[in-house]
Amino acid sequence: MTNAESKFDQAKGNLKETVGNVTDDKQLEAEGKQDKAAGKVKEVVENVKDKATEAIDKLKGDK
Repeated sequence: MTNAESKFDQAKGNLKETVGNVTDDKQLEAEGKQDKAAGKVKEVVENVKDKATEAIDKLKGDK
């Protein structure tokens, strides 16, 4: 998963949530909130993986 994909999930979730809210479709609104949250979690995981990889590479380079 890339950062762009997680941002897409967040945008898709935001759109679903907005449409659900405007149309009073509570299920669509809830799905949107879930998609947004999942996208944010994926983004955090990617950032943590990137930082861990950077730290490991730095440690390998110091030897």
